[in-house]
Amino acid sequence: MRLAGKTAVITGGAGNIGLTTAQRFLAEGARVLLIDRGEQRIAAALGALGGANAHALDADVTDAGDVARYVAEAQRLFGAVDIFFNNAGIAGAVAPLVDHPDAAFDSVMAVNVRGVFLGLKHMLPVLRDGASVICTSSVAGLRGSAGMAGYVASKHAVVGLMRVAAIEAAPRKIRVNTIHPGPVEGDMMRELEAGMAPTDPKAAQAAIAQRMRLGRYVERREIADLVTFLASDESRMITGTTMVIDAGMAG
Repeated sequence: MRLAGKTAVITGGAGNIGLTTAQRFLAEGARVLLIDRGEQRIAAALGALGGANAHALDADVTDAGDVARYVAEAQRLFGAVDIFFNNAGIAGAVAPLVDHPDAAFDSVMAVNVRGVFLGLKHMLPVLRDGASVICTSSVAGLRGSAGMAGYVASKHAVVGLMRVAAIEAAPRKIRVNTIHPGPVEGDMMRELEAGMAPTDPKAAQAAIAQRMRLGRYVERREIADLVTFLASDESRMITGTTMVIDAGMAG
């Protein structure tokens, strides 16, 4: 098993990508702590995972106190952490920049940027030397997209945080990378499709899929495959890198 004996913390752990990745990590021999909001979401995620190697905590990634609390829980459970999947994120509003709601912009920046920053700040000191950090950005973190000012800005910012962390953590052989999914089958894309074409979200889905050279949305298990590779020792010489998984959308 590729992650045998390793420990992992996953933010956004009850969401589509987080939960699928947690399942993969467990299958590969890791012990996992999921971080997400809401007792019911947490309970459902733990029920889906099962077993003694899965743990979860209700915490807000935008709150420094909560981040310190989930880091302390990881230390209590594991001692040291080998893998940090800094994954929590939201899509926010779909609207032209001049009409983009201020509150929606602030909410996206809080989760997608402040949440990633606080996770790196508090988790790096407790990571084991040689650990792996994977931050979830997006193809929107490498290019523009009309109507998504908050999301695009936030996902570009994640890349900047990753590059700083990769430099600062290198003396401890900790590697830090971002993943850049294209459209991923799941709840977030349903929300975005509805925002793009409220009267015909299926048409928005078809238009997006046409821009993907491989002809379909990325599946959650395919994101988990990439994250597992980056979490494993197979990626020991990869750091400071933007790993795109978008079916050729941005190419």
